[in-house]
Amino acid sequence: MAKRALISVSNKDGVVEFARGLEELGYEIVSTGGTYDTLVQAGIKVVKVAEVTGFPEILDGRVKTLHPAVHGGILAKRSPDHLEQLQMHGIQTIDIVAVNLYPFQETVLRPGVTLEEAIENIDIGGPAMIRAAAKNYRYVIVVVRPEDYGRVLDELKGKGDLDEQHRLRLAFAAFSHTAAYDAMVSSYLAGLLGIGFPEEVAFAGEKVYELRYGENPHQKAAFYRYYLQGDGLPNAQQLNGKELSYNNIIDAQAAVALVREFDKPACVIIKHTNPCGTAVADDLVSAYEKAFAADPVSAFGGIIAFNRVVDADTAKKVAEPFMEVVVAPGYDEEALEILRRKKNLRVLALPVEVQSGLEVKSIEGGFVVQEADRHELLPAELTVVTDRVPTPEEMENLLFAWKVVKHVKSNAIVVAKDGLTLGVGAGQMNRVGAARLALEQAGERAKGAVLASDAFFPFKDTVELAAQYGITAIIQPGGSIRDQESIEECNRHGIAMVFTGVRHFKH
Repeated sequence: MAKRALISVSNKDGVVEFARGLEELGYEIVSTGGTYDTLVQAGIKVVKVAEVTGFPEILDGRVKTLHPAVHGGILAKRSPDHLEQLQMHGIQTIDIVAVNLYPFQETVLRPGVTLEEAIENIDIGGPAMIRAAAKNYRYVIVVVRPEDYGRVLDELKGKGDLDEQHRLRLAFAAFSHTAAYDAMVSSYLAGLLGIGFPEEVAFAGEKVYELRYGENPHQKAAFYRYYLQGDGLPNAQQLNGKELSYNNIIDAQAAVALVREFDKPACVIIKHTNPCGTAVADDLVSAYEKAFAADPVSAFGGIIAFNRVVDADTAKKVAEPFMEVVVAPGYDEEALEILRRKKNLRVLALPVEVQSGLEVKSIEGGFVVQEADRHELLPAELTVVTDRVPTPEEMENLLFAWKVVKHVKSNAIVVAKDGLTLGVGAGQMNRVGAARLALEQAGERAKGAVLASDAFFPFKDTVELAAQYGITAIIQPGGSIRDQESIEECNRHGIAMVFTGVRHFKH
């Protein structure tokens, strides 16, 4: 009896060549619906599934392969007992299952898709056949990825069969395929229902590419994209340079997250996930010049992000020092030509609009999930707690510094003036230590500048230090049992201070 292959695919890339190769090897091809039509039109002899089951497709095609003649043929071990049972019921073994699933992802990402359309693109028979074949991989070859067709055919032609390790790898790919598919459906429904933290959760994604290494050369790493998350960094269009490294990816994400905070033309330069220079201006080239001048030593080899299309003047400035990555919504033709002269500069095009979604961080044995910190400070949330009220100019700089400090590793302090960061204190174990770093970096420029803190002052020592450097206004969440001491210290030095009532820890 001829061996039998069941082929039913939504993604028809390479399926004709695969089926023809199997036919030449003596396999009987069984198929359904659109795949059947495609193969017949290509001149391949195909048996309809309905002829195998003796039962027509029903319920608008919802039921066609869910039948013992199919699943018995897939799940049977090639043992005397199982083969005897198949013979008793007139069932033939199925030796190859080539199936991929309804295009659920493409459907739900389409603008205006209805719930009914999404539901109809949840595959039932496909996952059942894939899982059955993967479970019985010792006897059944399961193929879910078109890119595996060629290797399977080559091995069948060369050896007449696949070795067990190859079969097991295909089974792994099959279970991964159905797991990701189910996770996509779950994620879609969770979003539809507004369920942020379900009792059970799975995240579906696909590999973008393997990285040369992780944070350090001895660590292996890979870059993945979530299936249903939209236009994040994994979907950026790379226009120049070699592949991103692990650290490039993490830093670029930090840069994009900060630059999208601003409405005016803005530039952010990131080193080790912290902004060493952030500026807004009336035009992009001025924003870049200000951001780079904020800390040119740290900026060397950094990651640059813009919130506007990059023009030629800006590109010329960006191309002068050594930088790792530049990311922006786009580049005009001349700008791109200039940047491409820097062979190793990675140039990315990526919309900077705010994306929705959850943040996931791994720990040993599990992971934590939270909403992304999308809080936008409203004027009504501000409370002036000192005798002196900030001037309009100070208030503008306070709000600028507040947006930046939100993206600095805690404990965090930012000193700013004229839409420019002058000093950044990041990741310190105590707040006054972070303030000292930021103020020392700002130096004489701190006179008349403002200071932002991501969390409350536990003591008045930060205010005392700020006063020594000439800071005139402070923005912080408030909420310490010693708030009054900090307020009195501000009043003593004529410093205006506002409370936000919002903390922005970043770990």
